[in-house]
Amino acid sequence: MHVLVTGGAGFIGRQVVRALAAAGHRIRVLDALLPDTHSEEQPPRFPDGVEFVRGDLRSADTTARALRGIDLVSHHAAVVGRGKEMLDAPHHVSCNDLGTANLLAEMARQDVGRLILAGTVAIYGDSNYSCPEHGRMRPPRRSLADLEAGRFQPRCDRCGTELRDFPVTEEDALDPPRNIYAITKLTQEYLSEAWARETGAQATVLRYHNVYGPDIPYQSPYSGVAAVFRSAVARGEAPQLYEDGNPTRDFVHVSDVATATTAVMGLEPTGFRAYNVASGTPHSIGDVARALVAARGGPAPVVTGKFRIGDVRHIVAAPARLMRETTWRPAMDFESGMKEFAHEPMYGGPEG
Repeated sequence: MHVLVTGGAGFIGRQVVRALAAAGHRIRVLDALLPDTHSEEQPPRFPDGVEFVRGDLRSADTTARALRGIDLVSHHAAVVGRGKEMLDAPHHVSCNDLGTANLLAEMARQDVGRLILAGTVAIYGDSNYSCPEHGRMRPPRRSLADLEAGRFQPRCDRCGTELRDFPVTEEDALDPPRNIYAITKLTQEYLSEAWARETGAQATVLRYHNVYGPDIPYQSPYSGVAAVFRSAVARGEAPQLYEDGNPTRDFVHVSDVATATTAVMGLEPTGFRAYNVASGTPHSIGDVARALVAARGGPAPVVTGKFRIGDVRHIVAAPARLMRETTWRPAMDFESGMKEFAHEPMYGGPEG
């Protein structure tokens, strides 16, 4: 199969390219090499036989040329949050949504009927919650007063009891996105769904959880604490834990993310279908910091009590649908993955 990987020079895109090449596919990479995440001093390296085109999806002509002869598109091109998304809103919307709209329009013109979209768990907002007395509920967003008082766990708005969290699934209602990045990624899904419906094509969305692994960008905002803690450990500094160190996420290794792409390529056309990509075993941010320090050495993590308005306490998504409908299984366990991650190079960092 002839596959176009947009954003194929990025952290996840490079791993997807390697997995596709290993599976025997013919690959063309389109990447603008935006300075958001790329350095001119570190040009991308690809397996032999991979065609690289430097170009921007926001250019209709570039997109048209990149799609010629393509059977399937694995779409990763996007800019990620950097902590000032509102100031960067025009840039995010232009890159993530205008670029995707150009891609889908040209796919329709050239009758390219298969898309795999790199999605994100961020579109869910928070995890699911339940009260022992009042059952399942969607709690209100945490107030500044609660956060300042150290009341970090969401509470039942009827009885005040701390709620229990449990994973979200693809069938759950989406929470309104909490930042510009998540809004643009949800828009990508809506655009892809409309394209699939109107053209009779296949759009498969892989909603990635917190991805980590070799060559992650130094201080990357994409994977949050995994990259930030790894960067701190590399500098010999103590990882700084927000809140009480107990917010939970699911940390999935980039190699498992890459094999999820090859797994869904074998699916029969189904219109629009979304899949969570996660390890299935959530961990706290404190677990991540402690695992990295244990593997690498250095000062112990510090619980700061600091918080950020808008952060969610827990966000964990279940990968059961992907495991049920494909042969995909996560191969990298948390302990082994973090032990390797502690010593692996970081793109653009002091070691990478």
